[in-house]
Amino acid sequence: MILLGPPGVGKGTQGVLLADVHGMSRIVTGDLLRSARAEGTPLGLEAQRYMDAGELVPDGVMNALVKECLESVPDGRGVVFDGFPRTDVQATALQGTLEELGRAIDHVIVLEAENDVLVRRIAGRRSCPECGCVFNVYSNSAEQEGLCDRDQSPLVHRADDEPETVRRRLEIYHELTEPLIAFYEQSDVSVSYVPGDQAVEDAQSAIRSVILLMTPHDPSEDA
Repeated sequence: MILLGPPGVGKGTQGVLLADVHGMSRIVTGDLLRSARAEGTPLGLEAQRYMDAGELVPDGVMNALVKECLESVPDGRGVVFDGFPRTDVQATALQGTLEELGRAIDHVIVLEAENDVLVRRIAGRRSCPECGCVFNVYSNSAEQEGLCDRDQSPLVHRADDEPETVRRRLEIYHELTEPLIAFYEQSDVSVSYVPGDQAVEDAQSAIRSVILLMTPHDPSEDA
């Protein structure tokens, strides 16, 4: 499953919930890159200057990291892609990687919201550097201020969540990533739209309804 949508629309929050409920692996390229950067790997150092400026990391770096991560996912286990692919080159590379591994994309969920809503939302976003869970001081605050609900790690306000950087990221999304919606609509993949400016629980319910509707039904399960 791929979650598409502009920065701040709620892909991170919805991806965590989906992975927990359905027992799926969650692949977040931002987390992969930050981990590589923290470890001081060559890829991490190369990616740092792009991330801090709100620019896209080169496709070659992203594709290599995602392929490596996918190869470690057990056969038969579902995957939620959060924030990947972001370009047509990445989308094409992902299709090739999935074919190599005997996998395929079943659903593309597009979360939608207006730019002004997203800038304000991202300014209030706080992320857990350990588990990847995302909170928001305006709409989805942590139970204990400043600490992750899941593992009690201190939450951080990322440099790429500053308003000026967010506006640049939105420009990049509309230019390079939004066209992927048409890319998948023209393929055999199911594409569905969910408002991302509603309550977290309502958005999650809508996504699960889409999954249920689009999942083939096995009559033997009724026996």
